[in-house]
Amino acid sequence: MDIDAQIDQFLAAPSFGVAGASDDKHKYGHKVYACYLQHNHKAFAINPNVETVLGKPAYANIAAIPEKVESISIITPPTVTDKVVDDAIAAGVKNIWMQPGAESPKAIAKANEAGLNVISGGPCLLVVMGYKGAY
Repeated sequence: MDIDAQIDQFLAAPSFGVAGASDDKHKYGHKVYACYLQHNHKAFAINPNVETVLGKPAYANIAAIPEKVESISIITPPTVTDKVVDDAIAAGVKNIWMQPGAESPKAIAKANEAGLNVISGGPCLLVVMGYKGAY
C-alpha cells in the first residue's frame, strides 16, 4: 500500500486517539490534538499526567478511552511509543501514525508484525490535514 492509501485508511476512522496530547501550545501533541478538533474529528487525548486537554477529558491510556478507536496518532518519546504500540495492539487499534520524532524501530516492527497500518518516517499529520494554528 502506498503512503497516500495508508493515510486515507488512517483518516477514514470514525474517531482518533492522540498519545502525547498536551495543553502546551508549543508542543506537537497539542497541535495534533487541536488539528483533529479543528477538522471536526472525534478525538481523545491520551496523557496519563493530566486530567484534561483543551478542556476535554484526558485518558491515561488507550484502554481507558470510553469507546474503541481505530486510529492513534503518537507524539511521544520513542521509549513511550513502545508502550503505546503495545497498548494499541491489545486494544485492537488498526492504524498508527507515528509523528516525526516519535518513531521507535522496535515499535514499528511490532506494529507491522501485528498487521497494523503503520505510518512513520514520512509526512506529519499537521501538514496532511492542514493545521490552522492556535485552537
